[in-house]
Amino acid sequence: MSTKKVTAPIMDFGISEKDRSKIVDGLSHLLADTYTLYLKTHNFHWNVTGPMFQTLHLMFMGMYNEQWLAVDLVAERIRSLGAPAPGTYEQFAALTAIKASTGLPNAKEMIRELVEGQEAVARTARAVFPIAEKANDQPTCDLLTQRMQIHEKNAWMLRSLLEE
Repeated sequence: MSTKKVTAPIMDFGISEKDRSKIVDGLSHLLADTYTLYLKTHNFHWNVTGPMFQTLHLMFMGMYNEQWLAVDLVAERIRSLGAPAPGTYEQFAALTAIKASTGLPNAKEMIRELVEGQEAVARTARAVFPIAEKANDQPTCDLLTQRMQIHEKNAWMLRSLLEE
């Protein structure tokens, strides 16, 4: 019987292990923010009331569906970089910058919280971008650019609902 140690294959696609580690750390925060925002948006979709019910119910549904797909893209990029993706509520709670809601806010407060959440995810993606760019990690840069574009647009659309 052989006692030869099995090791994981060495990854060599032009990004150092040190750089991959930094990128994975940033993407883990992005994954946690995205999942937390998904959960908050879905909760608000279920519980929104008031004169804007139909508009917000549908708008929130579009957003949480997009976020659900994004969670998979971010997690799979982490896996592509050779690391396990965080995937528990405890891990997400430790990594996210998005604050949990207290109680059930009214529709206008839901919109405000979702603006803050969308902006938080965009900031997280933007913070990871220079790390990925410096490491010459174009796939991650592309993913981050797409995430920033979507979250900035969503924040603008939500913010417009708060104007008098």
